[in-house]
Amino acid sequence: MGTDPPDRFVEIYEQAYRPILGYVLRRCQDPDDAADVVAETFTIAWRRIEEMPEGDEARLWLFGVARRVLANHRRGERRHEQRTAALREQLAASPLLAHLPQQDLSAIGRVLADLSDDDRELLTLVAWEHLDTAQVARTLGLSRNAVRVRLYRARKRFSRGLAKAGIDHPRAIEFQESAL
Repeated sequence: MGTDPPDRFVEIYEQAYRPILGYVLRRCQDPDDAADVVAETFTIAWRRIEEMPEGDEARLWLFGVARRVLANHRRGERRHEQRTAALREQLAASPLLAHLPQQDLSAIGRVLADLSDDDRELLTLVAWEHLDTAQVARTLGLSRNAVRVRLYRARKRFSRGLAKAGIDHPRAIEFQESAL
């Protein structure tokens, strides 16, 4: 062996990167997923550099690692899809959604989505997660006073958005009031 592990890794990486990338790209639908799989493959190679065979066997070993990483990635995607489907079913059965006409829900959703991330986070922490001002302050790492001011402003922006969208549905008002 004789080569320093970092030097050996660089040598193997330079020789095997393109073949491993091609292998993974041909098996992944999304180039971002392929990049993740290749990165994980070489992370494993770095951690296990002492176990890696010599010569061309190292490249073949990496193909085996990439194959297993791909399999894990696919299993993870399937689990994610199953959890997402289950969550959609739970949301569809939500009592809040059952009493709100779909048209109004999408309009309220659009108003909420149009808010800044910070406003949306504040309002939903209060309305959906039932956190009080002190709990929101701890969650966000802010003072209670800062939360009160930001929440007041977020509610005003949400109210203006609802009015602009012509929403005067009791469930929308309940959402707004529960965020108070």
